[in-house]
Amino acid sequence: MSSRQRAIRAAVPLLVAAGLVVPRASAASWNGAAPYQDPSLPVPTRVADLMSRMTLDEKLGQMTQAERGSVSNSDVTTYRLGSVLSGGGSAPSPNTAASWADMYDGFQNAALATPLGIPILYGADAVHGHNNVVGATIFPHNIGLGATRDPALVERVGRAVAEEVSGTGVDWDFAPCLCVARNDRWGRTYESFGETPELPSSMATIVTGLQGATLNGPASVLATAKHYVGDGGTTGGVDQGDTQLSEADLRAIHLPPFRAAVERGVGSVMTSFSSWNGARLHGHQYLITTVLKGELGFSGFVVSDWNGIDQIDGAPGTSALDVRTAVNAGIDMVMVPTTWRQFIDLLRAEVQAGRVTTARVDDAVRRILTKKFELGLFEKPLTDRSYTSTVGSAAHRALAREAVAKSQVVLKNAGNVLPLARGGKIFVAGRSADNIGNQSGGWTISWQGSSGNITPGTTILQGIRNSAGSGTTVTYSQDGTGIDSSYRVAVAVVGETPYAEGQGDRPGSLGLDAADLSTIANLRASGVPVVVVLVSGRPLDVASQLSGWNALVAAWLPGTEGQGVADVLFGTTQPTGKLPVTWMSSASQQPINSGDGKTPLFPYGFGLTYGQADAGPPTAPGTPAASAVTSSSATLTWAASSDDVGVTGYDVVRVQGSTETAAATSATASATVTGLAAGTSYTFAVYARDAAGNRSPRSGTVSVTTSGGGQPGGCTATATVQSQWSTGYVIQVAVTNTGTTSLTGWGVTFTLPPGHAVTGSWNVTMTTSGQAVTARNAAHNGSLAPGASASFGFQATRPTGDTRLPSGYTCG
Repeated sequence: MSSRQRAIRAAVPLLVAAGLVVPRASAASWNGAAPYQDPSLPVPTRVADLMSRMTLDEKLGQMTQAERGSVSNSDVTTYRLGSVLSGGGSAPSPNTAASWADMYDGFQNAALATPLGIPILYGADAVHGHNNVVGATIFPHNIGLGATRDPALVERVGRAVAEEVSGTGVDWDFAPCLCVARNDRWGRTYESFGETPELPSSMATIVTGLQGATLNGPASVLATAKHYVGDGGTTGGVDQGDTQLSEADLRAIHLPPFRAAVERGVGSVMTSFSSWNGARLHGHQYLITTVLKGELGFSGFVVSDWNGIDQIDGAPGTSALDVRTAVNAGIDMVMVPTTWRQFIDLLRAEVQAGRVTTARVDDAVRRILTKKFELGLFEKPLTDRSYTSTVGSAAHRALAREAVAKSQVVLKNAGNVLPLARGGKIFVAGRSADNIGNQSGGWTISWQGSSGNITPGTTILQGIRNSAGSGTTVTYSQDGTGIDSSYRVAVAVVGETPYAEGQGDRPGSLGLDAADLSTIANLRASGVPVVVVLVSGRPLDVASQLSGWNALVAAWLPGTEGQGVADVLFGTTQPTGKLPVTWMSSASQQPINSGDGKTPLFPYGFGLTYGQADAGPPTAPGTPAASAVTSSSATLTWAASSDDVGVTGYDVVRVQGSTETAAATSATASATVTGLAAGTSYTFAVYARDAAGNRSPRSGTVSVTTSGGGQPGGCTATATVQSQWSTGYVIQVAVTNTGTTSLTGWGVTFTLPPGHAVTGSWNVTMTTSGQAVTARNAAHNGSLAPGASASFGFQATRPTGDTRLPSGYTCG
C-alpha cells in the first residue's frame, strides 16, 4: 500500500490527532459521508458541496500561501491555510529527500486535522530539476533546453522532475517559466526557452510532462506557467521593470506561450512582478481576468509572486489597497510568505466592507479546490514514497546527460579542432571546469546559487577525463598556468558565476571578466589550439576575442551532468544544438533579436555540426502564406526546405524592388514579423540556411497589407468604474461604433478632476495635457465594424478623501 494513503475525511481529524495511519477506503465506505468526500462524484459537485460548508475564514485561508519558515503545523490547522511553499533555498535539515517528505507529511497532516480536512498544496521552484534538494538531478536551465529544439525531450524532462518532486511530497511546481527573453541584460534570461514566441510555445510540452496525462495520475504535479505576462520584455532588461509595448506586440510576442500552456491544461499561472506600460501586472484586471481567464479560457487558478501584491500601491508592505486590487484583478491565491496573518485580516475586512465581493472570493476558492480535487489530494494526501528513490536516480541523470549533450551549440570550429581526439595530452583550465555550482547556475540548492561542490554530480572536467580515457593525459590548472607546447589542445571552461533574479541583471559589460580573459591568454601564449567552452546563462560579448580562439561552444548552464558537455567535445554525441537567442556582436546592440535588422555575431538558430560534407545549399522554401495580420504584425508560414547537412534556420526579408531588408529569422517554417506600420503594404520572401552556412535560393513572395490607418467615425464612449478606493480608482471604457460604416481608428477625450493623475493604461495610447486626457486606439483594436465595441482601461490616483471621478467622455 502506498504511503500516500487514501483517507476518509469524516474520520481524519481524530485519526491524525491520535497519530494513527489512515487506511485506504473502499468504494462502499463512502456511503453516508459528505458528498465532497465521495471520489465517485464529479469534481464540480464535490467542490460545490464543500464550499457550501465553508465559513468565510475557511475560504480566506484557502486563498493564502505562507512560507515554511514562517508557519507552523498548528498555524496550518488554526488558520485553515490553503498552501505552504519553500522559497529558494528554504529546506528542512538535513536537506534530503526523506526529510522533505517528512516535512510535507507534517504540514499535510496538520491540514487534514481541520474540521473539513482540506489538504494543502505545497509549492516549490523546481525550475531545472528539484533544485532545492541536495542530491536531486539538476537539468539544464531552460535556455539550454531551448537550444535542443526537442519538445519531446523537454516533456520527458518534465516527467522526471515530477517524479523527483513527488518523491518529496511536493505537489505544486512553480514552473515552467514561459517568458520570451528579449534583452540579454536581464538576469533571468536563462529561465527563458528562447527569444521568439514560437520556441517557448513549443516547449510548453513540459507542462504535460509535469502534470501527466491526468492530474490524479502517478507522480502528477501541478504546473505553473510564469510569469504572466511580458516579464522578458522590460525596457533595458531590468528585472521587475516596465514592458513598454503596444497591446498588439504584447500579444504577438509574449502571450503565445501562455496560450500554449492553457491549451495543455496548465493548472496555475503566476503573475509577473513587472509592469505593462506603467501598470503593475499584479493589479491588472484586464490582462488577468479579461484576457487570461476570459479570452484564453484559463480555468485554473492565478497565484501571485513572492510578496508581489505589495508593489501595487508603491508603498512598502501589504496594504488594504494592495489586497483588494490584486484579488479584484483576478489573483486567486496570494503568496504572502511572512505577512500571511495580516493578509487574512486585510482581506476579511475588505470583504466585510464590500470592496471585495463574496462572489470574487468564491470564484477564487472554487478554482483552488477544483485543482486539489483533480490532483486527488483528498484521496491521496501524503507523500508517495515509492518515488523518493527516484531523486537523483541513475535513470534521471542519464536523461539529464542526454539533454545537456543536445543543448550544446558549437559556434566556431576552425581547422576542425573538434571533436577532440583521444590520446596525447589535453590541458583544461577555467574556474568553471571543475565546479558543480558554476555549471548549475542560480536556483540550485539556494536562490542565487553558489560556486563549489554544492550537490553531487559530474563536473565538466570529470566528464573530459572520463571521455579521454586512460590513454590520454588530462592536466587541469584553474588559471591556465603550467601549459606548454607539448599539449595537443587546451580547453578553457569559463563564463558566468551563479546568479538569479535581480542580482543577475547586467546593465554594463556583458563580456568575460579579467580572470577569465587572463586564463585564456595563458593558454594562447603556449601556441596550443584553444577551445573555449562558455558556461553562462546568456550570450556573452566575445566578438573582440573570438578570432584568437580555435573553437567556441555555448554550454549554457548544464546542471549536474557535465558528462554531456564532454560527450559533444569528444564527438560521442554529434552537436545538434541551435541558438535559442541571437548572439550579439557587441553589448551596445542590446536588445538584439531575430528580425530587428541588427547584424549579430551569430544569428538565432545558428549551430555547427561535425564532419558532414556539404553538397550544396538548401532547396528554396515554399512561397510564404500570411495569417494573423494586424496593424503592426503578420505571421508567415511556408513549406520547409531540405538539405543534406540539415537546415538550421530561415531568414525572412522585406522585398522593395531590388532591395532586401532583414525582417525576421526563425528555426522553424514559420515566423511572426513585428514592428510594421498600420495601413501599409509589404512584400516578404524567405531564404533557408544550412549547417555549413549556405543560403538557399529565395522563395516566392507574398504581399501583406496591415490593418488600420484610417480616421475615426461616429462612436460613443461609456465609462464603468471597476474599483475605487480613497486615493484612486480603475475605470474601464467601452467604445462602440454607432455609425453605418466601419471605423479604422478612434479617439476618446475626457477630463480629470484637479489633483488627479493617470498612473497606467491599457489597450490605448494615452496622452495628458493638464486635466485633459486623450486616449487613442491601440494597434489591435482600432478597426470596428458597425455596432462593434472595443474597450480600454486606466488607473488613476486622487487626493485622499476626494470622491470625484473623470467626466466628459467623448468619442470622435
